[in-house]
Amino acid sequence: MNIAEKLDLNDFYTVLRERHSVRVYDPTVKISREELREMLELSISAPSSSNLQPWRFMIIDDADLKKKLLPIANNQEQVVDASAVIAVLGDLKSYEQADTIYSKAVEAGVMTEELKNNFVERLHKGYGGMGPERLHQVNLLDAGLISMQLMLIAKARGYDTVPMGGYDAEAFAREFEVPETLKPIMLIAIGKAAKAAHATPRLSVDQITHWNSFK
Repeated sequence: MNIAEKLDLNDFYTVLRERHSVRVYDPTVKISREELREMLELSISAPSSSNLQPWRFMIIDDADLKKKLLPIANNQEQVVDASAVIAVLGDLKSYEQADTIYSKAVEAGVMTEELKNNFVERLHKGYGGMGPERLHQVNLLDAGLISMQLMLIAKARGYDTVPMGGYDAEAFAREFEVPETLKPIMLIAIGKAAKAAHATPRLSVDQITHWNSFK
């Protein structure tokens, strides 16, 4: 039975309540690549703009490479102590996968070949004409959606995570030889907490919510 079949609604709310950002990890805990892959498989059901799924991942689980990443990530110790660091990147050319993606919709019988061809053509024109800055903004939103889903799945599996935006993206791209079409968005450390995490204070819903207007 997979993790999705194990969870019921009450478990889901427990995961939501207990997921906290963890910065102190047990360095002896290792997560297999098979299990990391399983978590990513569940994560990729996240929504994305035009279903182009622009997220790309680089998983860093080699000890020497994590040490190489440490100064790039402002010497945050979770980089080396966590089981792995998942770099989430956005593909500026994700629309080039449109035909592959929507051909699967044709195979599933939910789209005709003609409709697919017309839609793919519009996607190429629309996204291809946006320019890299606008495409990156779209990818930021989509990367946030899948990253949150990944962190919740990790918690459901009994692991802890912390998303990190405090790192040198340019240095990361340079040191890890990231292709120019892929832009680093965030790093996610994943592993087992070495000490219990705690909930952080939150503004109330009434403080952050307006109904129909801001008056």
